[in-house]
Amino acid sequence: MAGQAFRKFHPLFDRVLVERSAEETSTKGGIVLPEKAHGKVLQATVAAVGSGSKGEGGEVQPVSVKVGDEVLLPEQGGTKVVID
Repeated sequence: MAGQAFRKFHPLFDRVLVERSAEETSTKGGIVLPEKAHGKVLQATVAAVGSGSKGEGGEVQPVSVKVGDEVLLPEQGGTKVVID
């Protein structure tokens, strides 16, 4: 369902829309982690990409990532968007 909503959402210029990866709820050994132990997920998958930014001469410079790429996010920054 989220994938269909992302298709309708088109970022402009050099903006990128990402979907955060699910956070780990247990370890590889099967130990369930409490909620307080969960850290903020800093990895995401690119869902949509804008056309790029305009250079000094007016030519469009494409964005260096494409849909499906795995990216790392900064702890502070970005804008949270909630899509129903």
